[in-house]
Amino acid sequence: MSHHSSALGKTPSGNRRLKDLLQQRDNRTCADCGAPDPKWASANIGVFICLKCCGVHRSLGVHISKVLSVTLDSWSDAEIDAMIEVGGNASANSIYEAYIPQGISKPRPDASQEHRSNFIRSKYELQDFLKPSLRISSSNSSSLKSSLSRKIMDNVPSNKGMVEFIGVLKITVIRGKNLAVRDMLSSDPYVVLTLGQQQVFDHDTFSADDIMGEAEIYIMPLITSAMAFGDAGILENMQIGKWLKSHDNALLEDSIVNIIDGKVIQEVKLKLQNVESGEMDLRIEWTPLDQ
Repeated sequence: MSHHSSALGKTPSGNRRLKDLLQQRDNRTCADCGAPDPKWASANIGVFICLKCCGVHRSLGVHISKVLSVTLDSWSDAEIDAMIEVGGNASANSIYEAYIPQGISKPRPDASQEHRSNFIRSKYELQDFLKPSLRISSSNSSSLKSSLSRKIMDNVPSNKGMVEFIGVLKITVIRGKNLAVRDMLSSDPYVVLTLGQQQVFDHDTFSADDIMGEAEIYIMPLITSAMAFGDAGILENMQIGKWLKSHDNALLEDSIVNIIDGKVIQEVKLKLQNVESGEMDLRIEWTPLDQ
């Protein structure tokens, strides 16, 4: 019995924390190719990956990517803590894939081995898609033994043990399209924002307002990118991150995080959920409290 427990993690509570992290929406697909239900992880990078991408990660060497099975290998508490600190695939990819040049495409689950290998090596070994100041340039591989993820996450304040306010989000509704009709001929829509969820309602004067759809907005790519890049006011206009469209989110297209005129801004196009029709365009602006 004790051997079986250790194969799933150092402690039952540690195993539970790791599996809870795996169940988060952005971790249900491979960080590198999008294949569903990944069962492997790079413990020092902080991403969940599929079996095919796992093979490429192993070829990089443990000084770059330490690959472990979520269900079969023994995890230390420190390794689990490191995975949780990074926060999952979306947070890591907002850094590791911040600068994918035109002409380079992210592999799909059915990608060739050559395409998969070239992309993963560029992403983690060569660090071609990182913010330049985060790249570790050294011919000595031992310099990579400390996780790049930790270098990135050192820029993000910890909220362990307390609630820490690190910035302000300004969300502007740009437009709604093809919204569902809830009155005789049209609707009078308005938006209610709650933590983690957005809902669109039709305003009614004499009866309860009707829901016209909802959509979740994932803000970690925006915040992680902004914190990693520091003071946006001194930087040129550039792309610094991305929230990727997938089958299990409401995005109509990839949502890019940009620095525009000294501000961190993300344009988001959403398809409203749980309704017959409707789309919404949002503009999200992030301001750190120290600015």
